[in-house]
Amino acid sequence: MKDLIRLTDLRSSEVYEIFNIADEINTGKYSGFLNGKSVILFFPASSIRTRVTFEKGIYLLGGQSILFSSDTLDKKEDVRDVCGYLNNWADTIIVRHKDIQLIEKLAKYLKVPVINAMTDINHPCEILADMYSLSKIRDNFIDDKYLFCGKSGNIGLAWKEASKVMGFDLTQCCGVGYEMDDVDVYHDIKSAVKGKDIICTDSLPAELLNDFRKCYITKEVMDMANKNAVLNPCPPFYRGEEVSDDVIQSEYFVGYEFKKNLLVVQQAIIIWCMMQG
Repeated sequence: MKDLIRLTDLRSSEVYEIFNIADEINTGKYSGFLNGKSVILFFPASSIRTRVTFEKGIYLLGGQSILFSSDTLDKKEDVRDVCGYLNNWADTIIVRHKDIQLIEKLAKYLKVPVINAMTDINHPCEILADMYSLSKIRDNFIDDKYLFCGKSGNIGLAWKEASKVMGFDLTQCCGVGYEMDDVDVYHDIKSAVKGKDIICTDSLPAELLNDFRKCYITKEVMDMANKNAVLNPCPPFYRGEEVSDDVIQSEYFVGYEFKKNLLVVQQAIIIWCMMQG
């Protein structure tokens, strides 16, 4: 078994192993893989896409999902004791919680795989699914030039993790003061987007919108990117805030199609983690 807490836990070859499992799932190879298995999920009520796809994926593999609210893990009981009991019954644990250190504690004391379904500093399953989707429309997605538009936060930092593992070029466009460390940064979208192939975004708190006014992505902006560039905003995105309505309606937007693959990639992550010796 192996945990997945950060993308940097993986080698690039292991990323491709997960992609290969996803392809094989589509052929029916892993039908019944979770028969008789229980997967325990800790998710906040606000989660939609990640929770739906994990729960449906577990069901399609023949498994049982048992759901708790994320704040169940914030109670007084010591995490070591929670894990001591869960080790009796759980076959995999999937956790969405703001604190990655809590997920790391769970991984330390659990005897089954722990999968990070999002924290305040990363979102590994989401980015793996996006890279898988890119691999289906590009001859070699790691040769593309990536631009992340947004503040330093879990989505941007997850793309940074991915760039370290896979070796692709990543830059950031953001307002002054919201930069990620060790990433080349632009503060104006019209300069940032030139020469880029994959443009990714993250939503912004209302109080930051003015600081990011020079980072707004429109169809006109996307026309300045490389030929065949795509726009992949992380949901939930907000039309009229980080992206315009016209760019979401344009041929550049790939979001809905990309997120279809959350289902199969998250299934592949579960299978891969459980199969590791």
